[in-house]
Amino acid sequence: MKVIVISASPRKTANTQVMMQFVYDYAKSKNEDTKFINLSKDKIDCYEGPDGNYTEITQQAAKNITEADVWLIGTPIYNSFFSSSLKNLFEYINYKKTEGKTAGLAIMASGNIGFIDVQTLLTQLMSYFRVLTNPKAVFMTINDLNDGKISDENTKNRLKELVDGTLSIASKLE
Repeated sequence: MKVIVISASPRKTANTQVMMQFVYDYAKSKNEDTKFINLSKDKIDCYEGPDGNYTEITQQAAKNITEADVWLIGTPIYNSFFSSSLKNLFEYINYKKTEGKTAGLAIMASGNIGFIDVQTLLTQLMSYFRVLTNPKAVFMTINDLNDGKISDENTKNRLKELVDGTLSIASKLE
C-alpha cells in the first residue's frame, strides 16, 4: 500500500508540519512505502492550467498523490478555511484517477474554533476526488505543542489512531 502524508502549511515555522512530521514518522513505521509532502519546504507552483510549465517538485508531488492509496492530510485553519496551498496542490490531481483511495484528516488551529467547518470542507473536497474519508479526524491546537514538538500524549495517541484507522479502512477496501 502506498501512503502519502501532506503537511499543507506554507509557513516556514509551521505548527502543522510538526503535527504531520509525527504522522509521517508513525505511518512510515507501519508502512515502508510512505512519502511526505511538506508545503513548508516543497514549493509547489501556482496552478496555471493543464498546459503549464511546472517544476519537477510539483510534478512529482502530483504523481505521488495520484499513485498513493492512502492520503494523510494535515492543514492549518486560515480564515475559517483549509490552506490555499492545499487547494492549489489539489488543482494538479485528476479526479478520474483517485476513486477508491482513503484519506485521514488532521487539522491544526490556534484555538478551539472552526474545526468542524474545516473538516466538512475537506471531506467535501475528498468526495469530489471520490476518496473515502476516515470520519475520525484529529483536531489539534498550538497548546498541544512545546518547543517544536507534540507535548500532549493524548494528542500523540489520537494521531496514531488516525493513521491506524485510516490504514485499516484502506486495507478493507483492497
